[in-house]
Amino acid sequence: MKHRLSRCVHGSVLLLCLYSVSLSLFAQPSADFPTLTLSEVIEKTLTNNPQLSQFKLTQQQLVSQRESASLSPGYELSFELENFAGTGDVSGIDSAEITVALSSVIELGDKRDSRLSVANEWLNRVELDNHIQTLDVLGALTQRFIELLTTQAEIKLNKEATALSKALFSTVEKRARQGAASDSEVMRARATLTRGRIQQSNLQRKLERQKVSLARFWGETDVTFSKIDGDLFVFGESQSFSELYEKVRQSPSVMIFASEVRLKEAEIRLAKAQGKADLSWQFGLRHFEESGDAGLTLGVSMPLFSESRNRGAINASLSQRNALELQRSERLLALHDRLFSAYSLREQFIHAHTQLKVSVIPDLEKALRITREGYDRGRLKYQDWIAAQQELINAKQQLIETASAALLNQALIEQLSAEPLTN
Repeated sequence: MKHRLSRCVHGSVLLLCLYSVSLSLFAQPSADFPTLTLSEVIEKTLTNNPQLSQFKLTQQQLVSQRESASLSPGYELSFELENFAGTGDVSGIDSAEITVALSSVIELGDKRDSRLSVANEWLNRVELDNHIQTLDVLGALTQRFIELLTTQAEIKLNKEATALSKALFSTVEKRARQGAASDSEVMRARATLTRGRIQQSNLQRKLERQKVSLARFWGETDVTFSKIDGDLFVFGESQSFSELYEKVRQSPSVMIFASEVRLKEAEIRLAKAQGKADLSWQFGLRHFEESGDAGLTLGVSMPLFSESRNRGAINASLSQRNALELQRSERLLALHDRLFSAYSLREQFIHAHTQLKVSVIPDLEKALRITREGYDRGRLKYQDWIAAQQELINAKQQLIETASAALLNQALIEQLSAEPLTN
């Protein structure tokens, strides 16, 4: 079981290192503008994240506890002096009797094996906890990565919008000099251009904040990269929902309940074993001072009614074990709901993204060209050009938002299933 668990954990972490979310992970960074890909970000996080490093210390502690649990009962050496410092014939130490004895305990009921079983199950539990925490950290990391990639796309779009506003301002200013446009149109065009530059500054500051937030995942406070590299607009072919849900059923967040059951059963066996009395023995040598003779001593003892003392602990562990199945069923229902919601939303946003890309944006680009030509010929108004330009920019902003939302839901699906979504 432990080998299968370890193989599952390491296999899933390897898959996470190849975290799909279709972001062109292996793109080559530019020499002039150093970049980080998602695979590089994940590698840095797995190596240096302070939160994940804590599990190594916990594991070392449990390994030490297992070593202690594997030890057999130790030996005791005792020294006993009798019949001295009394009155009459036993005054002083002339009639003292000296006993030197060696004692220990014979454990009954396979206590050592039961202790080892509990220690091993705790180690398995920590491995699963570590894996679940790794999934959570990488899920949050991927979310930050997508958000940063989204901001980069928004900066690029804002530059395009600013260029359009600049061209509009130049055209309106030229027409105003010719007497074909009013001063109010010039001022409105200039205000639109200024707002675009303000938005560019805001987005740039937002980008810097997101860089700092991303760098903290590998324990750094200084940002040592200029941007990240990935394709926001590629999604890949998804597996079916039924296949994904089956993987969720085998994911660490569900396997943890099976580990809990094994741990409780090991604790129950240990409690039952501790209910069986141990046999204490003592073997020694006694010297009689008065006669100068010596003799061997042998003693055996066993506590009574020790089994009934552990009955409460056994019953409590049994109740906790029985409750785990109900908790597992509840967890599966919650995971099914989250998975279906993320799966459905991903499909919804990909469909909207496709319609925007294939139909809406080409139509709006054509409409903007026609509107600009009409404005140049004096057949359309300034407001028509502004409206056509803003509609195009809004549609491209929607294109970015739908792509970002699709990838965020894809990252959640991969976190839930512990495997890449796309083939």
